[in-house]
Amino acid sequence: MNNHYDAEEPKPISSKFRINFFFFVSFVIFSVIIIRLAYMQFVEGPELSRLQSESVTRTSPLLPVRGSIYDSSGKIKLAYSEPIQSLYITLYKNYSQQEGGPKNPNREEAGQFAEKLYEVFQEFKDPGSKEFSVDDILNAMDLEYRQTQGYSPRLIKSDLSDREVAYFLQNRNIIPGLSVVEESKRKYDKDGVAVQAIGYMKTFKTSKTLAKYKEIDRLNPTQTNPGLVYSELENVGVDGLELQYQDVLRGQSGFKEIPINALNLPEEGGNMLPPEKGYDIISTINKNVQVQTEQAIKEQLNWLQRTPVSGKLHTNAKTAFAVAMEVDSGNVVAMASMPDYDPNAEWDYEKIKYIYRNGTVESFPPNDTGKHPESTVLLGSTIKPLSVLIGLNEGFFAPNSTYQDRGYAEFGKDRTRVRNSSGSVYGLLNPETAITKSSNAFMIDMIGEQLWNKYNVEGIKVWDRYMKEFGLGVDTGVDLPKEFRGRIEYNQENQSALTGLAFASFGQQGKYTTMQLAQYTVMLANKGQRLEPHLVKEIRDSEGNVVKKIKPKTLNTANYDDRYWRTIQRGMSTNVDAAFSGFPYDFARKTGTSQQTIYINGQSINVENGVFIAFAPRKNPKLAVAVVVPEGGYGSSSAAPIAREIFDAYDREYGLGSNPAK
Repeated sequence: MNNHYDAEEPKPISSKFRINFFFFVSFVIFSVIIIRLAYMQFVEGPELSRLQSESVTRTSPLLPVRGSIYDSSGKIKLAYSEPIQSLYITLYKNYSQQEGGPKNPNREEAGQFAEKLYEVFQEFKDPGSKEFSVDDILNAMDLEYRQTQGYSPRLIKSDLSDREVAYFLQNRNIIPGLSVVEESKRKYDKDGVAVQAIGYMKTFKTSKTLAKYKEIDRLNPTQTNPGLVYSELENVGVDGLELQYQDVLRGQSGFKEIPINALNLPEEGGNMLPPEKGYDIISTINKNVQVQTEQAIKEQLNWLQRTPVSGKLHTNAKTAFAVAMEVDSGNVVAMASMPDYDPNAEWDYEKIKYIYRNGTVESFPPNDTGKHPESTVLLGSTIKPLSVLIGLNEGFFAPNSTYQDRGYAEFGKDRTRVRNSSGSVYGLLNPETAITKSSNAFMIDMIGEQLWNKYNVEGIKVWDRYMKEFGLGVDTGVDLPKEFRGRIEYNQENQSALTGLAFASFGQQGKYTTMQLAQYTVMLANKGQRLEPHLVKEIRDSEGNVVKKIKPKTLNTANYDDRYWRTIQRGMSTNVDAAFSGFPYDFARKTGTSQQTIYINGQSINVENGVFIAFAPRKNPKLAVAVVVPEGGYGSSSAAPIAREIFDAYDREYGLGSNPAK
């Protein structure tokens, strides 16, 4: 009998099992993920953070290339940037030494670097160049990070000699991190043209007392545009056009992206964006007219100190200031503050502290005694054309009115007496001849005292309004920094309003700058249009394209009867034949001799400051000139000869007649 058993068929897997298996597998996978995340966070986290910090980049600025300042021709550079080669070092190790801490083993290596650089400088330096010691080099390396961030390249030496450049380019690896970088050095016209007007430069680090750079320093940490970030060692304008047009001339910084590791030290690599060159500015200063102006002042001061005038030498006539301004445009063709200094020489504050500022727009003494007149002096008789204009406009007299000059005027209860210069008695005068003869008596009796009679104490405010209308006591608007508004003395509390008005009427109660005097002279020439003076006429990009033209700007207009203008212009005919002998044009002029008392060794001494204004030709005037010579004596003998040279120089360049003299 055969036993036969049928095989049993397998049973299908139940759906319940499948579901459990799926959840089990999912649990295992999620558990692995969670464990891995926990491991990354708590075990690998610090290492990942370190790696992340190693990939951070920092931006190091590359100094911009500054634009040039040209004279009015657009061809002669008065200030420009000359390429130079500088040596930098980037520190790839930490060489700092904490006080009281363990010795840094890298410190010895830094000393070896410095000694090696010292040997190279000694071997390849140019004769007469600045000496560099090992300590100087170590200080420049800034091992303690006092001057800059750890990743920033350190400037070791600027203006390398050709031999030094060749050596370092051929031996790049003698010291890790060395690089030769092309930068620029600011240079100025070798003839020293309009030195104070052009200005000078210092490092950004040492210029932060100026309001402009205080603000830039405040914004630097948050500046989002790397091109506007200032480097501590970057040179910036601190006076003159260099400061006034800093943003235009500067351009934009370039920058280098530097990979930084966890120790805040640089790594190799990184991207670089080159700097952008700044715009050029075309000034209104004509070099030939300016040089002749400066030379005329030097010669005249020398002459005054050596030649007796009216029986005496003027040994304290050591400074002089002049401004020449075009009547129809406001262009300042010449601006001289003398003596000046060599802008290409190394800065020596003690040597130039009384001459580095611009005396045509600022006020400062010639020395530290405080006993001699400042660059801003009383106007003297140059105010008299305006005084007469005020009298005519107020109706105190008419153009054909007459006045009997007795040689003096008296005013006030105590009958204060003021005489004409040298006690001169001029007899019968009219408003025109009162200007020509420069009668103090006429000004007091017919203007100063009449203002008092009409307005009483309010007369001071009336006078002040007229002065400011003609730019005396307010900003001229000139495109230069640090402009001084003048020193008003007719409103002093220790004198009566009548006294203030009487002395103001003949120029003894207001001290104003030469620039204010020039703007006022332009108004006398163009019959009341107060033009804004400017020293820049165009701004151009690096390709020579005109970015901006500076157009004439009228600040205000003094509207008076044309008869009054003709009266004062005819009256501006003071005798200056000695200075203007042979001058081929009819011209309007007024001399001034402002008097003030100074005290030397306990003694009071009266000094006379020479002042002179003029415009030419009298009809269709083109140029107005103002000259001030503190302690120079009579304006006709001290200031007028300088003005003559300026007019002649302008005539040679542009022509005072219908056609240029050239």
